[in-house]
Amino acid sequence: MEIEDFMLTCPSKKFLGIECLGCGAQRAVMLVFEGRFSEAFHMYPAVYTLLLFFLTLGMSFMDKKRKYGGILMIMIAVNLVIMIISYYYKHFYIHSHL
Repeated sequence: MEIEDFMLTCPSKKFLGIECLGCGAQRAVMLVFEGRFSEAFHMYPAVYTLLLFFLTLGMSFMDKKRKYGGILMIMIAVNLVIMIISYYYKHFYIHSHL
């Protein structure tokens, strides 16, 4: 069995045929863990900020003395901006210039 056998299917892509803002994130994280950093970025540009977000979120659960709310909100905003820009670029810019 391969790790790809355990990946979740995107409901939006499966039922509507439209990729969502998160499509490619699982494969990109897998590529990061395989050491294929450039490919991971090309697959899903928000992969590194998303991993940093989850690392910070995990630290917030373990370190109750510090407040992580502000930094987590900034990281959410940055991730959303990167996701939206890369989604637009991937689906509208590239397809119109082929």
